Amino acid sequence: MDSANVTETPAPEEIAARLRRAGCVFAEDEAQLIISAAATPGELDAMVTRRANGEPLEHVVGFAEFHGLRITVERGVFVPRRRTEALIREAAALARPGAVAVDLCCGSGALGAALAAAVDGLELHAADIDPAAVACARRNLPGERVHEGDLFDALPGSLRGRVDVLLANVPYVPSEEIGLLPSEARDHEALVALDGGADGLGVLRRVGAEAAAWLSPGGHLLSEVSERQAEAALSAFAAGGLEPRIATDEDWNATVIIGRRP
Repeated sequence: MDSANVTETPAPEEIAARLRRAGCVFAEDEAQLIISAAATPGELDAMVTRRANGEPLEHVVGFAEFHGLRITVERGVFVPRRRTEALIREAAALARPGAVAVDLCCGSGALGAALAAAVDGLELHAADIDPAAVACARRNLPGERVHEGDLFDALPGSLRGRVDVLLANVPYVPSEEIGLLPSEARDHEALVALDGGADGLGVLRRVGAEAAAWLSPGGHLLSEVSERQAEAALSAFAAGGLEPRIATDEDWNATVIIGRRP
């Protein structure tokens, strides 16, 4: 179809067939989402073309469903994964009403938004080094509390020693394995949101080394890693003076490392 000449909306079955030919496993569901997000037949055709060319569905429709919320996700920004909802459940169990929380390496701000929805009166801040992610997070969170910069350097100094819950969904894919990721990730998400260095834990070690200075007494740092990285991540948290433990969710194959400041 030539989007410039489209005047009628094609049937959902036609769109689903087009997506299926492009390799979309859930073509019918995706067709309905794209139809609901498109404002005109021309826009619909352009969105179907983008999806058929391999762009993530969330980038095409402009949002992701995460922990019961609709999160704005723009082109190039990391798409929140459903398995990361396990991290939110762990964080929500630790956060009291009115707690101070930080979403570090926030991407779209999905984790911070989900935690704020789960815990009353949260004082939430978020930060990311990627300007595109910061701009996106400011659409999902209070803009004045979304900061741009490298990890803790981005945060207001007034938060030092006050953070009760620190979410750090850092990049943890080893550099040499980036090429093995699905094309939706490696071709359409920022490399800085994926690449965790030689063993995937370079950024996590930096966070673990500094976190205790920012956490309140009894405060917690939570990060997601792969199962095979868990023991090394525990050691990194312990080296930073935290009391570490592992939480797992077998349904989502999720591994969460939790470190408590004594």
